Amino acid sequence: MSAAAGRTTSRRREAAGGIPARSVDGERLLAVFASLVEPIGRSLPPNSEVVLHDLSMLPNSIVAVHGDVTGRSVGDPATDLLLEHLMRGAEGHLVDYETKLPDGRRLRSSTMIIKDVAGTPAAALCINTDVSAWETVRRIAESMAGETTSAPGAEASTSDAPRVASPRYQGPKASTEAFVHDVDELAAILIERTIAEVGLPVELMRKEHKMRVVEQLRERGMFLLKDAVEMVATALSVTRFTIYNYLNEIAGQIPDSADRGAAGKPARRKDG
Repeated sequence: MSAAAGRTTSRRREAAGGIPARSVDGERLLAVFASLVEPIGRSLPPNSEVVLHDLSMLPNSIVAVHGDVTGRSVGDPATDLLLEHLMRGAEGHLVDYETKLPDGRRLRSSTMIIKDVAGTPAAALCINTDVSAWETVRRIAESMAGETTSAPGAEASTSDAPRVASPRYQGPKASTEAFVHDVDELAAILIERTIAEVGLPVELMRKEHKMRVVEQLRERGMFLLKDAVEMVATALSVTRFTIYNYLNEIAGQIPDSADRGAAGKPARRKDG
């Protein structure tokens, strides 16, 4: 990435309330964790994947991968879940949550946010494990156990067994995380899902509905992506200046001036 392109990406990211430029400490942390991706991956089952994101390079943030569960590689973008977590402040890690790939395979995943000495998120270390085979084994075992529960005391011992709860992220995207290979695909998924959640076809939307779409997209990190304003404007059948106006109105409702959305463009006209 050229210096000019890097400055443009940084301005867009900061305007959208995202992650600031990488610090010296963040650089050190990334080097350390990049060297650990392969060793960690080799210590896990072969159906696991370790992915390291450099958050200063959002959205194309993947800088190291070991394993091939989701088919992603260096230079691919963050998932929608990671973007939304960062936009919400990245407080804490997302540990042991369930998600699903388009081909039906089920994953158990964890996303650890790595912060620099100032407390700014610098990197994300993600582990995805394909548990589909283990679920098949479990179902077979449960089926076999069910055939033998007629033995005296079998049912009682099963019901009395302690249940160990594991911590799981229960966020809105936990079962539909998008593991994509390019930014356009990620943007299309974010727009499609958000419009669907508002519950009206675009041609029937009024201004308040379209503003709701824009606000939700902003919260999900959509405006960290290149050409986001133009893509959202096309999807909502308005001009890009209308999107800027919506973002300015939304930003005006946020008390913290450090988090004012992708605003700052002059308002020229309103429609939609």
